[in-house]
Amino acid sequence: MTTATTRDARRTAIVLAAAQAIVGSAAPIAISVGGLAGFYLLGADKSLATAPVTGFTIGVALGAVPAALVLKRLGLRLGFMTGTGMTAAGGLVATLALFAQNFWLFAAGLALIGIGNAFVQQFRFAAAESAPAAFKAKAISFVLAGGVLTAIIGPQIVIFTRELMAPVMFAGTFASVLGIAAVGALILSVLPKRQPETHASAGANVPARPLREIVRQPKYATGLLCGVGTYALMSFVMTGAPLAMVGCGFSTDQAMLGISWHVMAMFAPSFFTGKLIARFGKERIVAAGLVLLIGCAVVALSGIALWQFWTALVLLGIGWNFGFIGATAMVAETYHPSEKGRALGFHDFVLFSTVAFASFMSGLVYNFAGWEMLNWIIFPVGLACLASLAVLALRPPSILAVRD
Repeated sequence: MTTATTRDARRTAIVLAAAQAIVGSAAPIAISVGGLAGFYLLGADKSLATAPVTGFTIGVALGAVPAALVLKRLGLRLGFMTGTGMTAAGGLVATLALFAQNFWLFAAGLALIGIGNAFVQQFRFAAAESAPAAFKAKAISFVLAGGVLTAIIGPQIVIFTRELMAPVMFAGTFASVLGIAAVGALILSVLPKRQPETHASAGANVPARPLREIVRQPKYATGLLCGVGTYALMSFVMTGAPLAMVGCGFSTDQAMLGISWHVMAMFAPSFFTGKLIARFGKERIVAAGLVLLIGCAVVALSGIALWQFWTALVLLGIGWNFGFIGATAMVAETYHPSEKGRALGFHDFVLFSTVAFASFMSGLVYNFAGWEMLNWIIFPVGLACLASLAVLALRPPSILAVRD
């Protein structure tokens, strides 16, 4: 029975990894092209160019809870195929908006793609929850491997389709999202209808504490600050990077390749980040991620050659991986299973609200102050997060433990 269960879990993980590689490609397409297409659609005032990328981020945030509810009600197969339907709808709306030269309709299309991406964010959790304890880590690794392929597929689609429906730039790219969603739905159609039942986790019956008490824990507060700071800085710089590269005279292809390297740097380290956390501790890995983000700013401020843009984006991706995964692991130690909903709900609300604000401000800051200012802002935020880690390290261990 155990062998059969593991075999089924392996099959589920492989299917979800393939779907991650295909459907997940809509995310780097939206992020990398959203600002450029917004710039193309706007008139003289380009300050709102990154608003469509903000729309995508808001869509991910708004879709997180509904996606979980849909999966619980419909099961993996129909639930995830519903997500591909949202992705396809977003691609259609974005394509029509480009032909109609309607900026805000385009932003709405990217918001729909973001809602579809909220389902993609559930792939790794579904793979883990469908697997026996001994296979959970491998199941997550399979899905993360699909994320690495996403970093290649998404930007390549942009390169080959951005002029497909010329003279309407990028319309072909967003029309291709419908094809991506269709292939993804076909892959997901072989999933089981229902997710296997899991046993209640230890501690599920512990009475839940008030949210205020959970949030005021030093480790929760520090993990939240570092996670939000890391993610917001990554979104802030990444959203403005394609605009900056094209503005410095590089081609759209070169900008897309830079985003490809960046997304790959976001996912690839996940194969060993867990081992590094186990060896050196969560706080040290978060600190290493913040130092890498500061290194990104140093490289970006050193010049505007193509290698400097690309190197900065790679450091940005690795820094996000270390900082965000480490901070998430810190937060995960601060609540009981009975408190998971309220603890993570508050965490995700603060996280995605801040990330959406960061992506929106990226275009404004770039338009009024340039690429340099985007990177100068990394220093105060990064140093504030490092300071919070230092303060946490000085606290007695007894204060940091989850109270029963």
